Amino acid sequence: MNATTHQRQRAVRIEVGAEARSYVSEGQRVTLVPLTIKRRQNRKLLIPPAPEIADRIGGFDVPMIKTLGKAFYWKRLIDDGTYSTTTDLAHAMKVEPGWAAEVLRMTMLAPDIVEAIFEGRQPRHLNLHTLRGRQEQLPRDWAAQRRLLGFPDA
Repeated sequence: MNATTHQRQRAVRIEVGAEARSYVSEGQRVTLVPLTIKRRQNRKLLIPPAPEIADRIGGFDVPMIKTLGKAFYWKRLIDDGTYSTTTDLAHAMKVEPGWAAEVLRMTMLAPDIVEAIFEGRQPRHLNLHTLRGRQEQLPRDWAAQRRLLGFPDA
């Protein structure tokens, strides 16, 4: 049996070494996520980096890292055709469609902002509550996002 015929048997593991964070591949920027996704009793667990890594790099915002991990995982499920719409994904994940859409919007953050969050270098005021509590949506322009969220221009 292979993973294409039995989707539930497919295992996903995302790891990042200390030296590998992000790179450009075929004109696209690739950011590696410091999370491990494990399956336990038909549930997927997002496991953040070990505390000794957090002490070395800085303060991780674990809820935001987990939510970003979910966002990119869900985006991949939609992109590869496992689910055709956000609503289908939400029903399969047993979450509200509005919450799923809100989480998926986090994949539109600038790559350097995502990388800073995964490395614990985000501005002190930026957390999951701040991102979710915004009345207006984040701009799609990455430079405008950096200014709005308190990051230096790249």
